[in-house]
This record gives sequence, C-alpha cells and structure tokens, in this order.
Amino acid sequence: MLHSLKACWRLLRAVMHAASGWWTIRFTFPKLSPDERNARVQAWSRRMLELMGITLVVQGTPPAKGPALLICNHLSWLDITTIHAARHVRFVSKSDVKSWPLIGTLSNGSGTLYIERERRRDALRVVHHMTDALRNGDLIGVFPEGTTSDGRGLLPFHANLLQASISSGAPVVPAALRFADAATGETSQAPRYVDDDNLVVSLWNTLRAPPLLAIVRFGEPQDPHGRDRRAWAQSLHEDVQQLRRETH
Repeated sequence: MLHSLKACWRLLRAVMHAASGWWTIRFTFPKLSPDERNARVQAWSRRMLELMGITLVVQGTPPAKGPALLICNHLSWLDITTIHAARHVRFVSKSDVKSWPLIGTLSNGSGTLYIERERRRDALRVVHHMTDALRNGDLIGVFPEGTTSDGRGLLPFHANLLQASISSGAPVVPAALRFADAATGETSQAPRYVDDDNLVVSLWNTLRAPPLLAIVRFGEPQDPHGRDRRAWAQSLHEDVQQLRRETH
C-alpha cells in the first residue's frame, strides 16, 4: 500500500511537471534562443527524473557542443529524458510520437527529427536532414538498435544513420545507459519496455520501484573520415558493449 501511495504521488507530480513543460513550449519557447531552449529542456528533464525518484549519474564527458552524433543503447521510454538530463540532443524518433497527446508537444519542443520506420526509403530522407543539422552544428542522438532491448545484451546496430556522420564529417560519440537500484547498484528492470511490455505498466513499475539510478556513460568522440558505415556499426556495437559493462 505504501509503495502504491508513493507511486501515485510521484505520478501526480510528474503529470503536473509534464503539463508545465507543455505550457513552456507553447508559450515561452517562441521567445527564447536555441541555446536557451536547450537549457530549459535539460533542466526540465533533470527535474522529471527527480520527481520520479531517479538520480542521474553521468560518467565520462558529454559532448560540450556540436556537431556530433550520439549513439546509445535503447532500454526504455525513459531513455530520452535521461539523456536529455545529461546533455540535450536532438533525437531521431518514430514518427507516430509527434501525434501523441502531450508527449508529441514535448517531443517537438526538444527538436526531435522523425522517421517513418515502416517506409524503408524514409531513412534516406532522415539521413539528409541529420546531415544538414550536423553541418549546422547540432547534436543529434540515435538508438542504432532501432528498438528497445532488455539490457542484458545489445541488438545488432543498423548502419544507415551513421551515413549522416560520414557525409557531414561530424564525430560520433558512443554512450551507454543503465538503470540500477540505488541501494545495491544492481541493474533494475523496472523501466523496461520491450516487445509486448505495456507502457502504462512500465510507467507504474518505475514509479513503484525503490530509488533508482539512471547511469549514462559517455565514450570518446570518433572521427568519421575514411569509415565504412557497416564496419563502423559493428565496431561501435563493441564500444557501447564495453561502456555498458563499465557502468557496473
């Protein structure tokens, strides 16, 4: 009963915080510079984690500025908020997110680029947009697994989106993410959202969980010049695996 009451209180505060984010994006963002918007997104994300009982742990050095392409393993609906709390980046996300109530507005406000995964050719369009954004000095984030995993290993990396780094000359920064019990340091499955997992159940499990750590470990930037994207994808897969092991 106590866990459920605490979860309800966390949920109420999180919903209120999300609503305040929606209001900020709709009415304050038009008056702000891009850097000011990015700072607001990062501060909002840190506060959201706090309200959900999650402590952010940043290991390594986040990229200070763009251009750079951040790649990371994908575990949960909570990943983007966690990475935004460490360093704001423009994520590539599935296109149906932009039509979700409330979430769509928050996603648009954070500068998300959308991809229609059902259309294989849409990846080419997104790569062009990513390349232009990187040439303009942006930080772009992608999950090269293409979907979430259970965190026990990594799914194969798709190489297509790495072409944006090769075409623009922007470095790739590998990163790894893990959620852990704050008391024991052991990996927590509370935020998992894999295959047939239900989003509402995953959210509730996260809110009912004991205090959690959201650990983001950043690796060193890698130069794209002379790279073959498929071979590079395999190499980055090993790098992210190693970074994930180092979060323990």
